[in-house]
Amino acid sequence: MQLELRNNYFGYFQDYGELSKKIEALRSLGAKIVMTQGVYDLLHPGHTRYLGEAQKLGDILIVAVDSDEYTRLRKQTANERRPVVPFEERIEILAALRSVNVLTFRDVKEHKEDPYYVIKVVKPDVLVVSISTKDITSKDYEALEEFCGEVKILDPTAVISTTKRLRELLTDGAAGLLDHISLAIEGYFSTAGREIKFGTRKEDKNE
Repeated sequence: MQLELRNNYFGYFQDYGELSKKIEALRSLGAKIVMTQGVYDLLHPGHTRYLGEAQKLGDILIVAVDSDEYTRLRKQTANERRPVVPFEERIEILAALRSVNVLTFRDVKEHKEDPYYVIKVVKPDVLVVSISTKDITSKDYEALEEFCGEVKILDPTAVISTTKRLRELLTDGAAGLLDHISLAIEGYFSTAGREIKFGTRKEDKNE
C-alpha cells in the first residue's frame, strides 16, 4: 500500500470541499495523511529535504502553500518584497517534486482570523512544522494537537534561509547600484577637469 501510493501526484485543490473529498477517498484506502504548510519562495535544497523528511512520516503528503497576498501579510517588510516567486510558479515547482502528493493553498480570506483553517479541513494524521517557524508558539502546538493525530517538529535542513538569501541578493543589488552611481559622479567631475574616486567598486578594493 505504502509503495503504491508514493510518488503519485493527485493535483492542486483550490476548493476545500474537493480537497476534503480527496482526503476521505485516500483515507478509505488506508493512507496515512501528512500535512505541512508554508511559502516555499525561492525553493532551495533545504525546502526539498524538509518535504522529503515530511513525506517519510506517512503515505500522502499534502502541502498548503501561502498565496501571494497571504505571503505579503506574513513575510513582507519595508525592505523586502515578498514573495519573489509568484504563487502559480511556486505551485508548478512543488508539483514536480516526488515527495509532494497533494497541493492546496492558504489565503487571507480564511486564514487571517483562523491560521488553522486548512489544518481543520485536512485533519492530518501528522502535521509537520519547522522549529524555525516564528509565528507558531508552544501554545499553538498544543492547540494544533486538537485537529491532528500528531504534531511533528522538524529541525531546519537549510544552510541558508530564503530570507537570508533574499537579503544577500538585495545587498548585492544595492552594491551594484552604488557602483553605477559612483561611476556617474566620477564621470561628471572628470568632464569638469576634476578627478574624484570613491573606491567602492570591487576592482578598486582589489588594487
